[in-house]
Amino acid sequence: MAGIVEQWSAAENGNANMTAKGSSRELRHGGRTAHNMSSSSLRKKSDIRVIQKVPYKGLKDFLSNLQEVILGTKLAILFPAIPAAIIGTYCGFSQPWIFGLSMLGLTPLAERVSFLTEQLAFYTVGGLLNATCGNATELIIAILALTNNKVAVVKYSLLGSILSNLLLVLGTSLFCGGIANLRREQRFDRKQADVNFFLLLMGLLCHLLPMLFGYVANGETPAGLIADMSLNLSRASSIVMLIAYIAYLVFQLWTHRQLFDAQDEDDEYDDNVAEEETAVISFWSGFAWLVGMTLVIALLSEYVVATIENASESWGLSVSFISIILLPIVGNAAEHAGAIIFAFKNKLDISLGVALGSATQIGLFVVPLTVIVAWILGINMDLNFNLLETGSLALSIIITAFTLQDGTSHYMKGLVLLLCYIIIAICFFVDKLPQKQPNAIHLGHQLMNNVAAANGEGVFSS
Repeated sequence: MAGIVEQWSAAENGNANMTAKGSSRELRHGGRTAHNMSSSSLRKKSDIRVIQKVPYKGLKDFLSNLQEVILGTKLAILFPAIPAAIIGTYCGFSQPWIFGLSMLGLTPLAERVSFLTEQLAFYTVGGLLNATCGNATELIIAILALTNNKVAVVKYSLLGSILSNLLLVLGTSLFCGGIANLRREQRFDRKQADVNFFLLLMGLLCHLLPMLFGYVANGETPAGLIADMSLNLSRASSIVMLIAYIAYLVFQLWTHRQLFDAQDEDDEYDDNVAEEETAVISFWSGFAWLVGMTLVIALLSEYVVATIENASESWGLSVSFISIILLPIVGNAAEHAGAIIFAFKNKLDISLGVALGSATQIGLFVVPLTVIVAWILGINMDLNFNLLETGSLALSIIITAFTLQDGTSHYMKGLVLLLCYIIIAICFFVDKLPQKQPNAIHLGHQLMNNVAAANGEGVFSS
């Protein structure tokens, strides 16, 4: 009897220890999202033994931060592109070279911003900070393009980011994961994907309605009225989209956080995780580095916006192809690579969290916020992305939703998504039409000109 009591007591103590470890792990992982875990796959462990021998504390802290922030990533080899782009601007390099160097420089900066926001998350509301700064690069490029009145570039780049996440990132992840796990079926939790698709479809509705205004109007409708209707609807819809995104944050970070927490099964009860998930720099050091890197991103983004037309002419590529295809691939290369790495490890929930979460953030936060910022700046930007662009977005959302509907994956699903992305890329590659501002007023003029031509009347001037 005493032996039974001892075994029962030991079992109770064991369960208590397991529970304590599980609770500790939950606290450590509570603020981590799939985006963070994906970016962390590109980081490397810093060896600070040499720095610890420096006698001066201030210099030692600076060198330690320098090693963690600059050399603590596998993409550190691309950092020389940043001074090269800046020097090239003042030394008379051709603008296509400046454009290419700026794009290369933005790649490690985007990954380092993710690292710094995760460091600050140890001292603040981590999930909210990550959800706000997750796509800082796209937002900065969009705002700078707006200040240069390049509305078409803004729309193209944001659309490209959504398409890239839905088809390229997710397709590559499913394909690579399926190839690496041929002998077993890959499964994932559909609940998170369902929430993201609901929001993406709502955003698609906000893009479709302003575009349809031009098609339902008759020939007697003034073009200016169509443009005003589309603009007013777009601004109102943007406010609604931001409200939906705020509700999504509450849903994701508080009420239903268990659906979005990135879980790593391999280290479920591994106390070594605690060592890996501690802050390596102080709050104010992280804040200073984050501000500095944001300013550098703004500078390189300014170079990208200023040189994109010249790069288009020099390379023989349309602005739409560069903005929709090239910009997202290079700008989001870090998190894309992380998503693929986790798919290889049969952790599709993390890969889906990166791809769908980023697409949702751009579609429901960055796009409407850009419309609101343009409104404040006195620039007329609506949510009409034109028929070709909006059709590509709609079909991409529908195809991806059907691909993920059963909660299982194999390489064929990823291959189909990749082929769809290649078809869209070819479409914009062969599109040699002059750059146009996607706006309802142009659709209205085109409609009125068609009606006038059919009636044998003169053509309306724009």
